[in-house]
Amino acid sequence: MTPAPDAPTAAVTVVGLGADGWAGLPDASRTALREAEVLIGGPRQLDLLPPECTGQRVAWPSPLRPAVPGLLAAHAGRRIAVLASGDPMFYGIGRALAEETGAPRVLPHPSSVSYAAARLGWPLEDVEVVTLVGRPAARLAAALHDGRRLLVLSADATTPGEVAALLRDRGFGPSRMRVLEQLGGEKERTTDEATADDWPGVRQPGDPLNIVAVECRRAPDALRLGAVPGLPDEAYEHDGQLTKRHVRAATLGVLAPAPGELLWDIGGGSGSIAVEWMRTHPACRAVTVERDPARAERISRNADRLGVPGLRVVTGAAPAVLAELPPPDAVFVGGGLTAPGLLDACWEALPGGGRLVANTVTLESEALLADAHRRHGGELVRLAVAHAVPVGGFTGWRQAMPVTQWAVRKTLDTSSGADR
Repeated sequence: MTPAPDAPTAAVTVVGLGADGWAGLPDASRTALREAEVLIGGPRQLDLLPPECTGQRVAWPSPLRPAVPGLLAAHAGRRIAVLASGDPMFYGIGRALAEETGAPRVLPHPSSVSYAAARLGWPLEDVEVVTLVGRPAARLAAALHDGRRLLVLSADATTPGEVAALLRDRGFGPSRMRVLEQLGGEKERTTDEATADDWPGVRQPGDPLNIVAVECRRAPDALRLGAVPGLPDEAYEHDGQLTKRHVRAATLGVLAPAPGELLWDIGGGSGSIAVEWMRTHPACRAVTVERDPARAERISRNADRLGVPGLRVVTGAAPAVLAELPPPDAVFVGGGLTAPGLLDACWEALPGGGRLVANTVTLESEALLADAHRRHGGELVRLAVAHAVPVGGFTGWRQAMPVTQWAVRKTLDTSSGADR
């Protein structure tokens, strides 16, 4: 969001600050802070500034993000310096300020991630960073893979304990952990290494300014979850309403998620399609619609356990609830195809380039997909999976119910400017 053209704008400089405070700042950052008429930051950051920074000191209110427009408007026309921890553009306030002002001047400081990688000797390109600042610890679960190195940005002193508890719960108790505190400052400290299994007995909450280093190790009996769609069916809590593993992998393949895209998952069941859509990239978003309240709650539990707690679950019947949802980039219909007007409502909601995929096992719904294929084109396929099972003393094939799938991409009619 940018300010209105006729609105007065503030001259904003964002200054990255480390645990070493004023002593660790380069000349350009010190000059910006001395010359600022208004100094905005957290109480801890403001306390690190010397008396020569004479600007009016304003502490961020809580919650922070909604207060940004009002604070900038209140000091419009004055030179403002905003204090940020480390690199302001790396999970910092710089993003919010860029959305409000367009292009603030940013003077970065090394981030805690850079310091941690340097202390540990970990190449940053081989490390995954997960922030738990203002976010649920459950999102860490999506990053857990055997042998992977993680740097977890902590919300406070309790975060390391939460990380250890999650690792144990998700079958990664043998993972090795260290906590790095006050990086770059006089009180910098790195704890001794310990496993998540051992953490409760050897660790007490330390400094709130910390980052958690994790070397992932999966317990031998833990279910292995890969990085691509098609997780084991055992990964989900369900009542039988589950898109099975092989069909799920094929479905996600044609839905083709890309970073930042939004999926509508209609008739969520256990939520497996939406969950695995979101697991493909941290920026992927999804809304699942499920009319049964018990199943809706189950979807939320599956999303939390599999590392995508941001999945939005809407309890209600489609197509009635669809008008309240943000426009999708893709739609999956896994249930409720015979609801009057459902397919047409999904088609109308899609923008040009959007994808729609619908699966069914019933003849009645198959007839609807055949008619939609006739009207809109796309691809109509039948997916059949058989599993080897004991037959007396021998082995034979047991056929699962075949799934009819319609997949289509909505194109833009360039001659009329309309979607078709």
